[in-house]
Amino acid sequence: MKLATLKNGTRDGKLVVVSRDLTRYADASFLVPTLQAALDDWQRISPHLAALAESLEHGSVPSARFHEHDAHSPLPRAYQWADGSAYVNHVELVRKARGAEMPESFWTDPLMYQGGSDSFLGPRDPIVMADEAWGIDMEGEVAVVTGDVPAGATSDEARGAIRLVMLVNDVTLRGLTAPELAKGFGFFQSKPSSAFSPVAVTPDELGEAWDGGKLHLPLCVDLNGQPFGRANAGIDMTFDFPALIAHAAKTRPLAAGAIIGSGTVSNKLDGGPGKPVPAGGSGYSCIAELRTIETIEQGAPKTPFMRFGDLVRIEMKDKAGHSVFGAIEQTVEKYKG
Repeated sequence: MKLATLKNGTRDGKLVVVSRDLTRYADASFLVPTLQAALDDWQRISPHLAALAESLEHGSVPSARFHEHDAHSPLPRAYQWADGSAYVNHVELVRKARGAEMPESFWTDPLMYQGGSDSFLGPRDPIVMADEAWGIDMEGEVAVVTGDVPAGATSDEARGAIRLVMLVNDVTLRGLTAPELAKGFGFFQSKPSSAFSPVAVTPDELGEAWDGGKLHLPLCVDLNGQPFGRANAGIDMTFDFPALIAHAAKTRPLAAGAIIGSGTVSNKLDGGPGKPVPAGGSGYSCIAELRTIETIEQGAPKTPFMRFGDLVRIEMKDKAGHSVFGAIEQTVEKYKG
């Protein structure tokens, strides 16, 4: 089934079930008011939501037109947002561009940071920033939402805890990352609010594209209407989602509604750095990766980070060309407060 949260003037919005083709929705708030409430009582509530979803497909329940612009992120706020870096190719390139060796442990021990989860952006909300010099970048990712995960969970337990799958734009301010990391205490100001896809999807809805740990479909990232990235999320993913969840739960439990991100989706090409989409490659899911390749190959980056007025669109389509999660589509705007 496909679930969304509609904006209704409250912090956490209203839970709805969305049709498979993303055209209609049925109000689910009579069953449970919010997605977080559904996740808190998933074993009892999810069969009722699934039945409502099936009735929506058959046209046997009241429905209304689903507009992605009316949707908030499926979880407008969450108890946990932990973002991994599962595509080690991306990490390797970034470090190589600045002349840093990559520790061998990065191939066996996932990188992960804890992001701000108290104020996610809606999928069509603008990215509002005060200064272009901060190096505004998009990061196209896949994320999962978990049920309760015990501390020390095994990979199998982690796999069984995956409730939903969705897309992410993990906005990053590249001009602020280096000074923050130099302090040795991790990201904070360089990681503003992220945005998630209009719809979150149960794994069973993904069919053969979901293997229990990876999503095998291209992530479509467009910048100002031009193809920027088409990397396949199931390729070159060093750590699958069960591994990332188990890593996050090594020393503490995760509460239902925890969001675990994949990190920037990144593909190699013939064992080396990828190429832009116009050059026959799968492109990139963030500007920083293209800039690192420009630095490696040409001595300096040439592609600028996003500027006020730029538009980024992140979407994933199935083999038939149908949108799976709806689209994250955001314009960069100048903060005027």
